[in-house]
Amino acid sequence: MNAQRHEETLNANLRTPGDDQTTVWKTSWIPVCSFGVTDRTSGLYLDTETGYLGHWSRYNEDRGDEDERDTLTTYLEEIADSLEMPSLATRDKPGLINGALVWGSMINPDQEDQWVAFEG
Repeated sequence: MNAQRHEETLNANLRTPGDDQTTVWKTSWIPVCSFGVTDRTSGLYLDTETGYLGHWSRYNEDRGDEDERDTLTTYLEEIADSLEMPSLATRDKPGLINGALVWGSMINPDQEDQWVAFEG
């Protein structure tokens, strides 16, 4: 919220209100998960105003999946389905690295050779 207050100060100084304003965080957003055990820079949040999940990122990276809007229920059901039947996973494949669950798209390049597909 401190980062958002800073952005609001910058936004107030824009010549034309509404142009190029940045939203860093809203009080209606609840963080749900990060994309790694030690990741404090990105993840998903639940927007309590809309009921949909969104992507948050400290560095504003574009993940390219903004068209996919899920509710928390839909997201959790899809994760559960992917773990029960990994071969039918539509977005991301579950796997293991040293016994820990790791989704295929979240593998560090230096760990690719350790990743083993999860069989369910």
